[in-house]
Amino acid sequence: MKKIAFLAGTSGLIGMQLLHQLLQDSSYDYLISVGRRKLALKHHKLVQVEGDFSKIQSWDIESKLREEDLGGVFFPLVDAINKKSCEMHAFCSLGTTIKVAGSKEKFYEIDHGYVIGFASWTHTLGVNKFLYVSAMGANPQSLVFYNKVKGETEEDLKVIPFDYLGLFQPSLLVGNRKEFRFGEEVAKILTKPLVWLKLGKSFRPINDNQVAKAMIHQANQTKPVKVEIISSKKMQDF
Repeated sequence: MKKIAFLAGTSGLIGMQLLHQLLQDSSYDYLISVGRRKLALKHHKLVQVEGDFSKIQSWDIESKLREEDLGGVFFPLVDAINKKSCEMHAFCSLGTTIKVAGSKEKFYEIDHGYVIGFASWTHTLGVNKFLYVSAMGANPQSLVFYNKVKGETEEDLKVIPFDYLGLFQPSLLVGNRKEFRFGEEVAKILTKPLVWLKLGKSFRPINDNQVAKAMIHQANQTKPVKVEIISSKKMQDF
């Protein structure tokens, strides 16, 4: 077994792109999607684990995998994780909005608490590279609550000793979201000229598949640095 990928936020815009691209990537033997509920998707490389993210630190990965394993086909996967005998990467695109979350407190729990919990849990399992979707403008000192939370999350991820931490800061995301976001739709209209004229590469909207592609590319490179910020501009070069 060569590589295993852990994914959180799979049902979201970038998460779904990550899932589809990783399923087609022959270098990954298994994808373990971690979520509060399962996706209506079946694939021989995909294993879905569900549970309460607020309690992820107490999850036993072997028990979780055996719950999904009716015929013992996941034995090599369990064995590889237990023995840490293959390379393991984690991709995190967890995130919501205050409107969907219902409050700033719940938003913080998801965008910060769940992300850090997932990162800590995967690190204990042997994951050596962690790829996180943050946001342009992420800054723990920001007066904008969203950017402040993203910045704090980035800083707290740096404390976890991964061999490599990739912090992806996309601009406005373009893709087929399940929910309607009025502010994003207005911003898309206003920034369309940048896309048409191929101007403002750092600020113009970026497609969800471009972000996913950049994350997978970075995960599979030999990196001389432990922490790297990947701008929206750079993501469009992959």
